[in-house]
Amino acid sequence: MKQFSDMPLKAELIEALSRVGFTSATDVQERAIPSVLSGKDAIVRAKTGTGKTAAFIVPIMQSIQHSNAVNAIIIVPTRELALQVAEFSDKLGRYTHLRTTTVYGGASINVQISALQRGVNIVVGTPGRIIDLIDRGVLRLDNVRFVVLDEADRMLDMGFIDDIDYILTKTPMKKQMLLFSATMPQQIIGIARRHMEPDFETILVGKEDEPVVTTISHSYTYAKGRQKFAALLAYIAEFAPRKCIIFSRTKYESDIIHEILVSQGLNAILLHGGLTQAKREHSLDSFKRGVQFMVATNIAARGLDIDNVTDIINFDAPETAHDYIHRVGRSARMGKEGRAFTIFGLDERRLLQDIEYEANIRMKELRLNVDKYNNFHMPEHRSHHFGGNGSMGGGRGRFRPRRGNSSYRENNYGGGYRHQSNRY
Repeated sequence: MKQFSDMPLKAELIEALSRVGFTSATDVQERAIPSVLSGKDAIVRAKTGTGKTAAFIVPIMQSIQHSNAVNAIIIVPTRELALQVAEFSDKLGRYTHLRTTTVYGGASINVQISALQRGVNIVVGTPGRIIDLIDRGVLRLDNVRFVVLDEADRMLDMGFIDDIDYILTKTPMKKQMLLFSATMPQQIIGIARRHMEPDFETILVGKEDEPVVTTISHSYTYAKGRQKFAALLAYIAEFAPRKCIIFSRTKYESDIIHEILVSQGLNAILLHGGLTQAKREHSLDSFKRGVQFMVATNIAARGLDIDNVTDIINFDAPETAHDYIHRVGRSARMGKEGRAFTIFGLDERRLLQDIEYEANIRMKELRLNVDKYNNFHMPEHRSHHFGGNGSMGGGRGRFRPRRGNSSYRENNYGGGYRHQSNRY
């Protein structure tokens, strides 16, 4: 493993990396940083949790100088990822005297305008708010030397291609384009061919047919209705997760799970699109600082870099192997070990098989002691959704939406299609 001190980096940047705990480069950093420093456009594919943020922030900071002009713009799909990237950039900026700001929907645009007017070197933001600031004449990209698309495949999934094309028309012809992605669909190559120099470099870290890290153990059980909560509590009692993200399909389910965990005396917070941005930021900060459980929708499945997550619990099975991969990738980051536990409905046996096949994994069925929790106290104002007063409830009912009716894009992503009034 290569040391940052062995790379052609400025002394203050090496010192900054050391101060934030970075001395040895990961595989993606070791390969990408020299390539970016050479001046080439690049597509970098690497699994989540491998250190991609430093792989583009470090060479950008090596290459730009302190000024009042925006020299780099980093486009990300979600508000949370914008804050995460900017947090790392800010840490290095304290020692390199380079200023970073974030721009995203759900926060005061006037505060963001003021930050831009004071002068910044690096802008990290979501497509919708970036476009708004460009159209207002506040964010000028004439001096941009670097454009980074982080989680590029996620932005494809969310329909941001037109937005990205528009933003790129506002940047100089001569610039360095960097695409970072966990997967490499053909559309990514298409973006590269449209916007990059023909000799762009492709850096592939790891094998694409092994999308799930091998240090995660995978397990499951079958349950329905109220039994799902009993299975959840039984798993927590038996395996005692130290730091755990619990994924549900909807905001409503997340709220119920959170209430039940708190009623059991467990330390838990919520993260979903129904919360204000301030509450979401508070939840993330609390989880990073030591809260044991975070109950979340798919808003937390991509891009968030939270250290030492030991367990992922899928209260609702993800609808595709692709979603499963990105959920469980929140654990076992940077080579650490982790556990993933999924509660499948009785009618989801085929889904389990599909996930095993497509993710190239094998899940172990757990026999949990659920009897102890079958009569747990359901919050009274929620119980009528489960057949009333302690019944098991039935089927999907009002509690469990049919596939295709989930609130996956529940205003979670801090941006959207251009010309839509609800893009933030």
